[in-house]
Amino acid sequence: MTDERPALSHVDEAGEIQMVDVGAKPVSRRRARASAFLRMRPETAARLRDLPKGDALATAQVAGIMAAKRTSELIPLCHPLPLSHIAVTLTVEETGVAIEATAETTAQTGVEMEALTAASVAALTVYDMAKAIDPDLVVAEVRLLEKTKDPT
Repeated sequence: MTDERPALSHVDEAGEIQMVDVGAKPVSRRRARASAFLRMRPETAARLRDLPKGDALATAQVAGIMAAKRTSELIPLCHPLPLSHIAVTLTVEETGVAIEATAETTAQTGVEMEALTAASVAALTVYDMAKAIDPDLVVAEVRLLEKTKDPT
């Protein structure tokens, strides 16, 4: 009986982990967008919204950017990539903070892990700063929104 399911990209035929060989792939411009949502009590969101511009949200934005640049150090089988652009935006909503991260490169492999890492770490940074006043925080809905590949 043959397994018709797609193979895992980082596991070889013998079941051993492997870094994907992208050496033969053409270089292309790649972009990925990811998001996360940090659910919180409305009063916590209001306190974040009332902080002076730049405090908690700017810290989380910088943390997300720094995390994207270090993705290959955090996720063992990710290729180190020359990132040409990283953007992280945080928007305080009624019941939480919406985070969107974009990463771009010109390389032989995609940047979705960098975008996902940026969104996740930005959410965790706000979590760390708000956990003392809201024990019910939940990092939720971390997901890839889009990935594109354009020839160079």
